[in-house]
Amino acid sequence: MVDFHKRILFSDEANFWLNNYVNKQNCRIWSEANPQVYVETQLDPKKLTVWCALWELWFQQDGSTRHTARATIDLLKDTFGDRLISRFGPVNWPPRSCDLTPLDYFLWGYVKSLVYADKPQTLDPLEDNIRRVIADIRPHMLEKVIENWTSRLEYI
Repeated sequence: MVDFHKRILFSDEANFWLNNYVNKQNCRIWSEANPQVYVETQLDPKKLTVWCALWELWFQQDGSTRHTARATIDLLKDTFGDRLISRFGPVNWPPRSCDLTPLDYFLWGYVKSLVYADKPQTLDPLEDNIRRVIADIRPHMLEKVIENWTSRLEYI
């Protein structure tokens, strides 16, 4: 299919935390020595969870196990038919492949770098910032991101 990459609805979610909290579950430190680092974390920091998609016709989601329950996959297959790109979907997608997911390798970092610029202190300004930053993203920028995505596929 010509321009297949222009017909994919990429989707993912991200948490936006108040008080400069950063979820470090995907941060990895490679070292020969174990530094025995202890990190103090706030219990139940306030956050907003945001779902976002870049789309045309095909639906893509990451391979996270919470997205691939049988009922979820069945619903997505009923909705998108063979146009589903997901772990256990008609077009398989590898789990933990953040280097292949535009929302992971571009969107969330870009949005967060701008959302936190004025250090929002409550959820309302945080939400306003998220909406503004996402609305301000120009189509040309997203086209460049998708072009980059197609070049990444050559290395699979």
